[in-house]
Amino acid sequence: MRRSEIRKQLRIRARNIIVQRDRRFFVNIEKKDLKRAIRRLMQMKNYTHLSTITALDVGSMIEVIYHVAFTDALVSVKVQTSKDEPIIPSIVDLIPGVALYEREIHDLFGVEFEGNPDLSPLLLPDGWPEGVYPLRKWWSVDRVLSKLGGKR
Repeated sequence: MRRSEIRKQLRIRARNIIVQRDRRFFVNIEKKDLKRAIRRLMQMKNYTHLSTITALDVGSMIEVIYHVAFTDALVSVKVQTSKDEPIIPSIVDLIPGVALYEREIHDLFGVEFEGNPDLSPLLLPDGWPEGVYPLRKWWSVDRVLSKLGGKR
């Protein structure tokens, strides 16, 4: 698989396509293009599955990364959303199995996946304070404990 194949298939203005090494690509796109990009990658030759979705706190933004597996490559599609309004379109209608990944990222980073019918808590315990997203860098152990009333 080549960078030109990915760009041609996506037919979007990817902000950039980074080739980290042979068969390992990173594609930065706007969130409005997410569903179309994932759909088109799924239609490519040698597509096998979406292996996972991960997220990172990158300052004022949350970056959500969709890792798309091919028999001969791994393509990671990166989308950023602001922490102030962390909303990204859900792809649960394209790949129903992503429901749990989206719930996990919602729990830990506070990202709303628009169109996901079930963003109920998956990992956090009952009674977890609203607005406390433990994998955002601002939330230290001490801050989380103070929000929980000092108890572990």
